[in-house]
Amino acid sequence: MTDSVLICGSMAFDTIAVFEGRFKEHILADRIQSLSVSFLVPTMRKEYGGCAGNIAYNLKLLGGNPVPVATVGDDAGDYIERFKSMQIETSRLCVIPGTYTAQCFITTDLDDNQITAFHPGAMSFSAQNDISGAKAAWAIVAPDAKEGMFAHAERLHAAGIPFIFDLGQAMPLFDGADLQRMLGLAQALTVNDYEAGVVEQRTGMSMAQIAEKLQAVVVTRGGEGATLYTGGEALHVEPVAAEAVVDPTGCGDSHRAGLLYGLTQGWSWLDSCRLANLMGSIKIASRGPQNHAPSRAEIDAQLRAAYGISLPVQAS
Repeated sequence: MTDSVLICGSMAFDTIAVFEGRFKEHILADRIQSLSVSFLVPTMRKEYGGCAGNIAYNLKLLGGNPVPVATVGDDAGDYIERFKSMQIETSRLCVIPGTYTAQCFITTDLDDNQITAFHPGAMSFSAQNDISGAKAAWAIVAPDAKEGMFAHAERLHAAGIPFIFDLGQAMPLFDGADLQRMLGLAQALTVNDYEAGVVEQRTGMSMAQIAEKLQAVVVTRGGEGATLYTGGEALHVEPVAAEAVVDPTGCGDSHRAGLLYGLTQGWSWLDSCRLANLMGSIKIASRGPQNHAPSRAEIDAQLRAAYGISLPVQAS
């Protein structure tokens, strides 16, 4: 049985600029109908991102075997080469000629307000990335184009590959009927506490009721840990205190990677959630979604200290 994990979702570049002032001092409420503003941003950085990219990066840190499934543009060469250098499988990355990789442009001011522009680019073609015939122990359908998320879910279901439905930033795209359809295909659901409330409102079902039809539902609660619904129980999963709270970007993706790694090792949902909590706490202490780089030994030591469990020994 393969231990690979199909990571279906977006790959993107995030360009983050910092305006050393405050938007409210330049955007006049009574002139908003004819808005024309320009901000000098002396600080800027470009980050590798996207849900599939972030989850794959974190799963590799754990010693897992991620296979990202994403559509990228002509500009993705350095991202693909980066993954190859990390020995991450790239055969399921599909380059769409004549497009850009999905890109997010974020300008932040000194009050942490943000103005964001998102260009989906190649992500819009994700349904064309056919994973029929693929083999994996687990998979995840993470935020992507809606059509692509459903296409991947249908193909995984047909192949008998269990998968986690990760709603995330795709939440505005899914109405109640869409959510019911996706939950009918998935084995598990992961959401944060805000998304959980939206899912309950749109489906008319509580998290506990949804979990009755799945293997598990995991609701993350930031610094308060997570709630695991499985086997008719609601279990609180204690958090791991972060060394520093620097940047939450990508924490959810790090959490998903920990969850998936545990499942591929045959761990219980509870222990998998514990590892997931640890991975989120490691990520939040670093700026950007893929700049933290703990060794596997360091992760193992923190896991033992926090929960008394260890990562499996890998063959040399």
